[in-house]
Amino acid sequence: MQLFLDTANPEEIRAVWPTGILDGVTTNPTLVAKEGRDFEELLREICALGVPSVSAEVVATDVDGMLREGRHLASLHPSIYVKCPMTTAGLAATKRLSAEGIRVNLTLVFSANQALLAAKVGAAYVSPFVGRLDDHGQDGMALVREIVGIYRNYRFPTQVLAASIRHPVHVVEAAKAGADIATMPYAVLEKLVHHPLTDLGLERFLKDWEKARKPMRVAAPGR
Repeated sequence: MQLFLDTANPEEIRAVWPTGILDGVTTNPTLVAKEGRDFEELLREICALGVPSVSAEVVATDVDGMLREGRHLASLHPSIYVKCPMTTAGLAATKRLSAEGIRVNLTLVFSANQALLAAKVGAAYVSPFVGRLDDHGQDGMALVREIVGIYRNYRFPTQVLAASIRHPVHVVEAAKAGADIATMPYAVLEKLVHHPLTDLGLERFLKDWEKARKPMRVAAPGR
């Protein structure tokens, strides 16, 4: 499963990128507004870090506006995927953009019916919002399992991107459900790394090594 950061903060991406675990970035208007910077400048900076998949969302609500914005966003960098909302206009725009070779992340998906339509119009990604469904008393991960099953039945190439991930358990459940991608905030990704037993184990190993008083022999460079 691929792991994406849900952020528009280049510093968060820089902190994770050297680890080799990051596969992409998703942004949205809320995250971009939080940074208080020019949208296009921010996108170019994120793409310049080498991120192979960067989702950037249109803000138009009509088909022509989405097409105009989507084409412009895609022209900024080869890594950009255009995010369109799950609306009738969004479906029509996704169909057109996909036919032009522009990769679309169809977002704000809350039902299997919507996900089926996303695949029918050629979306590259479909983004079910797991956490928001949980907030409304529904099982967000059950939706991910439904979508994965439907896509496998018909061999749709659309990838399932589990979004609105709130905690590490969501990530594990998304992986078990067969999601292609999970996108999460920086704080959640950080939690995937840490476990108290790992910290305790490392502390004990270092203390035992100190007691042994045996310096590690490291060969000099070039030898």
